[in-house]
Amino acid sequence: MATDAATHGHHPASSTPDEPPGFWHLARRPKWIAALLLALGVAAAFAALGQWQLERSIETAIVDDRDTETAVALESIAEPQSVMTSEASGRIVTVTGTWVEGDERSITGRLSGDDGSGAAGEPGDWIVRHLQTADGASLVVVAGYVRVGASIPTLPGGTETLSGRYVPSESPQSGDFENGERTVIAVADLINEWDEVGPVYSGYLVLSNAPAGLDTVAAPAPELERELNILNLFYAIEWVLFGGFAVYLWWRLVKDEQEKLEQAAGAEATGAPPVD
Repeated sequence: MATDAATHGHHPASSTPDEPPGFWHLARRPKWIAALLLALGVAAAFAALGQWQLERSIETAIVDDRDTETAVALESIAEPQSVMTSEASGRIVTVTGTWVEGDERSITGRLSGDDGSGAAGEPGDWIVRHLQTADGASLVVVAGYVRVGASIPTLPGGTETLSGRYVPSESPQSGDFENGERTVIAVADLINEWDEVGPVYSGYLVLSNAPAGLDTVAAPAPELERELNILNLFYAIEWVLFGGFAVYLWWRLVKDEQEKLEQAAGAEATGAPPVD
């Protein structure tokens, strides 16, 4: 005996909407793979342009290649009571003057300096002196160094012509300078202790050859400075950002389509019209 489906309580299976594809499933579709390849190609082109701009920035950098090793007269590149110029900083100079006796000072906690090997040197106390030029200007001179704690030896006086490297004054120290703790060569601090001070040079001289009783402080040539072309560097960064945006745009387009498919599936499940 035939029985119908209703007799046995069976009902036709209701249809359910398909599960919307995930992001990576959608991204593997041919059109999105093609779009990704296009985005990567654009990003690679932008990266190449960025690298070219970076190379241009380095190639057009301003290099400080001035001659610092040919000795020149100090008065030809510097003046007392004036800020040290970049042309004067680190130059080998010559100067003639008379030592002011009694103005010698020990600068503690120093090193003998880099002799070109890259090492900072051995500990020692630097001995600074007061030189007065023929026109009455005062110049701080690093005559040399002694072992830590050693007393200042008897140094030659009178008038001399000196040669050495002219370098900028260090900043005044925060230590107990008034009680003899001197760890920096600050021209402003030293001239406050000297009696016969005329117009003052803003830098100090490190002698190329120390007198008897002292060892020479190594004062290597200043390193060459390279100043990058900031505009080209900015363009290089800009191209890299453009390349990143091309890949992001691909991701955003795929994500938008995924969200639309999810909204359509949700609307089908609830019977509501899809949202545009």
